[in-house]
Amino acid sequence: MSKVELEAKVVALNDEINFLRTLHETELTELQSQISDTSVVLSMDNSRSLDLDGIIAEVKAQYEEMAKCSRAEAEAWYQTKFETLQAQAGKHGDDLRNTRSEIAEMNRAIQRLQAEIDAIKNQRAKLEAAIARLR
Repeated sequence: MSKVELEAKVVALNDEINFLRTLHETELTELQSQISDTSVVLSMDNSRSLDLDGIIAEVKAQYEEMAKCSRAEAEAWYQTKFETLQAQAGKHGDDLRNTRSEIAEMNRAIQRLQAEIDAIKNQRAKLEAAIARLR
C-alpha cells in the first residue's frame, strides 16, 4: 500500500517537474519572442536632453508588469491543475477502498462456498457409504 502511495507521489512530483519545466520554457520563449518583436522608436529633439534614466525606468516597469501578469497566470493555472489532481487522487483513493472492500467480501463468499462444498462432499461420501452397505 505504501509502495503504491509512494509511486503515486513520485508520478505526481514528476508531473509537477515536467509542468514547471514546460512552463519555464514557454515563458522564456514568450519573452524572447516579445523581445525580438519589440522595436524601439526614439524621438530626438534638437535640445539633446534625453532622459535615458526615465526611459529605462519606464521600459523596466513595463517588463516587470508583463512578468507579474505572466507569473499570476501561471500560478492560477498551476493552482487549478493542483486542485484537479488532488480531486483525482481523492477519487482514486475512494475507488481503491471500495475495490478492497469488494475483494474482502468476495473472499468471504469464496470461503463460505468452499465450506458448503466440503460439507456437501462429506454428505455425498456418507450417502455413498450407506448405499454401499445396503448392496
